[in-house]
Amino acid sequence: QVQLVESGGGLVQPGGSLRLSCAASGGIFDISAMSWYRQAPGKQREWVATITSAGNTKYADSVKGRFAISRDNTKPTMYLRMKTLKPEDTAVYYCKYVVRGGDYWGQGTQVTVSS
Repeated sequence: QVQLVESGGGLVQPGGSLRLSCAASGGIFDISAMSWYRQAPGKQREWVATITSAGNTKYADSVKGRFAISRDNTKPTMYLRMKTLKPEDTAVYYCKYVVRGGDYWGQGTQVTVSS
């Protein structure tokens, strides 16, 4: 059974940095894209960033220039490097892997940006 597990969340002061990881287990193949989403309290889940199997990346305007998505195809593991964090980045961050025939989601990791 495929499972995605996020890690790396926590409490950070405004202007700080964090690196999130998303690790897959259970045998996952033919990943076409990996993405990060986030959901703030009282808001809908929103897309943050995507990296394709070819290594192409896309970002939401709100995080462009501050966040960097990357992947290790050998594991497979995905990362989200976040810098210059703002209070509005506070949310539960979820990873999603898209494969042939469907997709998989992690359970989320909390990121709180507060002084």
